[in-house]
Amino acid sequence: MKKLLCTGIALTCLCGSLFAQKVAAPLVSNIKAEELKKDVVEIIDDRYFGREAGTLNELKSAVWLTKKMEQAGMKPAGEDGTFYQFFELIRQEVMPSSRVQIGQKSYAVNSELLVSVITPAQLNAPILYIGETNADALKDIDMKGKVVVIKASMEGIKRNMSLFERRYPDFVVGKYYRTLWQKGAAGLILLADDLVEDNWDTIMRENRRGKKGIEGIRDKIEVKMPVFWMHASEADLLKNTRDNFVADIQVQLYKYPSVNLIGRIDGTDPKLKDEYVLFSSHHDYVGVTTPMGQDSICDGADDNTSMTAAVLATARAFKAQPARRPALFVLHGSEEPGMLGAQWHATHPTVPLKNIIAVFNGDLIAGNAVDSATLLGSTGTHMTSQELVDAALEANQEGPKFKLDTEWDKPGHPEYFFFRSDHIRYARLGVPVLFFTSNLTDYYHTPIDDIDHISIEKLHKMTEWIYRTGWKVANADKRPTYNSKADL
Repeated sequence: MKKLLCTGIALTCLCGSLFAQKVAAPLVSNIKAEELKKDVVEIIDDRYFGREAGTLNELKSAVWLTKKMEQAGMKPAGEDGTFYQFFELIRQEVMPSSRVQIGQKSYAVNSELLVSVITPAQLNAPILYIGETNADALKDIDMKGKVVVIKASMEGIKRNMSLFERRYPDFVVGKYYRTLWQKGAAGLILLADDLVEDNWDTIMRENRRGKKGIEGIRDKIEVKMPVFWMHASEADLLKNTRDNFVADIQVQLYKYPSVNLIGRIDGTDPKLKDEYVLFSSHHDYVGVTTPMGQDSICDGADDNTSMTAAVLATARAFKAQPARRPALFVLHGSEEPGMLGAQWHATHPTVPLKNIIAVFNGDLIAGNAVDSATLLGSTGTHMTSQELVDAALEANQEGPKFKLDTEWDKPGHPEYFFFRSDHIRYARLGVPVLFFTSNLTDYYHTPIDDIDHISIEKLHKMTEWIYRTGWKVANADKRPTYNSKADL
């Protein structure tokens, strides 16, 4: 008990040094559950077809959101006096004209045969059937100029993570790719095991979407060693054929518009007018996917409409009672393909990056137990600011009093969730960050992430916590210190 009491006193003293000036209490009464629910319901409307990045549906939703941002009292803080910051989303895709053949047998690409590594390739090479093996056993095999056939195996792969079935093919490729590439193999064929066979259609759909990037990330077509998945039923043919593996894989690069939405609420202290506290969410989701029941549209009520609604509510509270510092609100586009909108804004900020003193990002904040939550970036080697953590812990005690799950913040947690949302793009450029979440749920990335599977009560409490934390930092005498030793 004495140890806990001393820790509490120390925390209070530390917080007091950052938040020394007396300011008004946060206007938490302005955050209303009914408004949060209304925003969620409107954002996830099926007319946006799941808001997939780089589609007209993402842009339609974005136009609607800018109206909500204006209604919340934000001023435009994007480009050219608007709420918008457009950027080019780049997609690499295997063209339907690609072909694969063994002897007289042809295979329909991304249907009967899946292209795992998107790369242009022209192959006419002998097949080397190895079957069951491991990476070490491959080191003594002559495979130069040959297409190597290996049976997929879970050996050495951890399973305790979300969406394992979709990620598994890449993990299998990763086990063998470097060794085969270094030994000069012409290509790799992986024979599907039961897990890949059971999820073939889902994996196929993901492959057809291609790989997305922006300037500096997948913006050029690179020539790599091609990798293919084939059904296990092809094993006998691959093992016994004397015919070469013939492939003509053609890759096309497309460019689409995507957009970040950016607004601000000005502060009251002219000395702090250029120091921004940033609240962020992502407004895209995964579009239309494998049906569950009668529904194939992924609404994304929790991921990440929950935080988008929280951002709007936080803006309304800051408008009703401005802080000393200005608040910046960024709804990132194209988070799902790899936090691409956040990368674009972090490297092309609409205010100087050095003037962004903190980023409070949230993702999936309306699921799981109502009385528990997770604050990622609050412990361990990836904590970017002790002062931000202190502010959040103090705000939690003043407001929702969540029981905090610390397991997900450990560097060795299998989900590595701290590194999977928009704040990481800012953290790696020297901006202190915190990530608020309720962790993953059973309906993550499925069509049942809808209004019936989230808790508005939980969303309300999380929004209050994020707002209270941001209010403290926006009114502090000093900006938080960035931990340059953070392992990011």
